[in-house]
Amino acid sequence: MPSAGNRPAVRQWAALPLRLIVGYGFVAHGYAKVMNGPQRFAASLHALGVPASHSMAWLTIAFELFGGLAVLVGAWIPFVSVPLSAILLVAVVTVHLPYGFSSIKLREVTAAGPQFGPPGYETDLLYIAALAALVLGGSGPFAFDQWWAQISHTPPKEGAN
Repeated sequence: MPSAGNRPAVRQWAALPLRLIVGYGFVAHGYAKVMNGPQRFAASLHALGVPASHSMAWLTIAFELFGGLAVLVGAWIPFVSVPLSAILLVAVVTVHLPYGFSSIKLREVTAAGPQFGPPGYETDLLYIAALAALVLGGSGPFAFDQWWAQISHTPPKEGAN
C-alpha cells in the first residue's frame, strides 16, 4: 500500500487501466461489427425500430472504432465520451434493460460447457462510469492530450490532466 506521501504520484496512474480497457473494448466492439458485416448490425437496429438504421449502424461503428481509439490514447476524452455514452444508453434501453442488471446469467452447465442467458445492462453502466471517471479525473499519464499540450505550449483543459 502506498504511503500517504506517495498517493498523489500513484493516483495519477489510476486513469491508465481505465483508458486501456475501455478504449480497447470500444475498438473491439466496433471491429466485431465490421467483421460480422455492418449490414447485419443495421438489420438489428432496424428490428429494434432505430430510424435510419443503415446510417446509424455506420455512425455507431465509426464512433466505437475512432472514439475507442481516442480513449485508448487519451485524446479528446471529454468530447468522445458524449457519443460513446449515448451509444451505451441506447443499448441499455433498447437491448439490455429487459434482462435486468446482471451481465452474467448462468442458465445451466452442459457437456458443452456453461450456458449463459442474455446479458443485462451492468457492463454498459460500468463503461459509462469509467468514461465519467476519465472525464472528471483526467486521462492520466501517456495521454495524447498531455503530449499535445506540451508541444503546443498550451495548458490542457480542466479534467484532461
